[in-house]
Amino acid sequence: MGYRKLGRTGDQRKAMLRSLVTALLQNGKVVTTETRAKEVQSIAESIITSAVKEADNFESKQVTYSKAKVNAKGKYITINKKSKNGNDYAVRERETLTELRRVDNPSRLAARRRAIAYIYPVKDADGKNLKVVNKLFDEIAPKYKERKGGYTRIIKIGARRGDGAPMAIIELA
Repeated sequence: MGYRKLGRTGDQRKAMLRSLVTALLQNGKVVTTETRAKEVQSIAESIITSAVKEADNFESKQVTYSKAKVNAKGKYITINKKSKNGNDYAVRERETLTELRRVDNPSRLAARRRAIAYIYPVKDADGKNLKVVNKLFDEIAPKYKERKGGYTRIIKIGARRGDGAPMAIIELA
């Protein structure tokens, strides 16, 4: 049979499911109708499964980078230099730093990009971007590393008051 149409056109259905999956991964649970919850469950399970498979697939590497120096007040420190033709110009003074950073292996990076392509970008109340994909790979996937599926559960909560549609809570197990 395939999938449920949910009384919507293809683009509306895809947008609705994407937003429900994003909300589920961001908040941990969502209240919706039973049929929508079942569709969201299959999509969310596959996204979480790909993240769980790639949970430990990264390396730690020493990375050297350059950063502009700042003074005690947080202002950039500038120095004056002379160009070849005699003009003076200001340049920010820089320092070279070395740091241990986590670098994803190619298959983990591909899984992360697939998740980014599906999950909507989210902003909090202050307008700052929330990294739902980072939460998926850094918090949710390690939590379910020992499991072989069954990352979500659906709890039926009865009929909706207005139209009697059966409602359910879908949450991360």
